[in-house]
Amino acid sequence: MTRLLDDEEIERQLGDLPDWTRDGDTIRASYKAPDFLAGIALVQEVAAAAETMDHHPDIDIRWRTVSFALSTHSEGGLTQLDIELAHQISQEAARRGASSAG
Repeated sequence: MTRLLDDEEIERQLGDLPDWTRDGDTIRASYKAPDFLAGIALVQEVAAAAETMDHHPDIDIRWRTVSFALSTHSEGGLTQLDIELAHQISQEAARRGASSAG
């Protein structure tokens, strides 16, 4: 089990994640991939990382735009798992040439 982050911890850590915004108990980011297949490849890489972490994001795909929402539902809010996965998603998006769409 992982503990919930408090508001100060969340805001401080989001300072290192400029593409991510807080929406209550969820953090969100959207990325525009160079093309549809690059967006799908991004989703595949994120899915593999999420499976390894046993922590799965909500994902929405709209042509080249891929949106992610993270929250630790079992804990009822945001935990370090969400922050860690957000970093991985941001790094993979950059590697795939995707830019922030939010």
